[in-house]
Amino acid sequence: MPMTQDQERWAEALAIERLHGGRAMAWILERIEALRAKGDGLGVERFTILAARLDQLQVGRHSTIG
Repeated sequence: MPMTQDQERWAEALAIERLHGGRAMAWILERIEALRAKGDGLGVERFTILAARLDQLQVGRHSTIG
């Protein structure tokens, strides 16, 4: 069964985190700015979603239960 687009974005966010470590969010934000400068609205949308997924991954790791 193929991955959904949402699953693909989660996988991309994980891959970016593994590749860029602590600079992952900065790297994504740099990409957003570069894509915005080129007028690539779809690219900006995709990387904005990736930024949100990465943020959710990082928040999930730092939250505590109970």
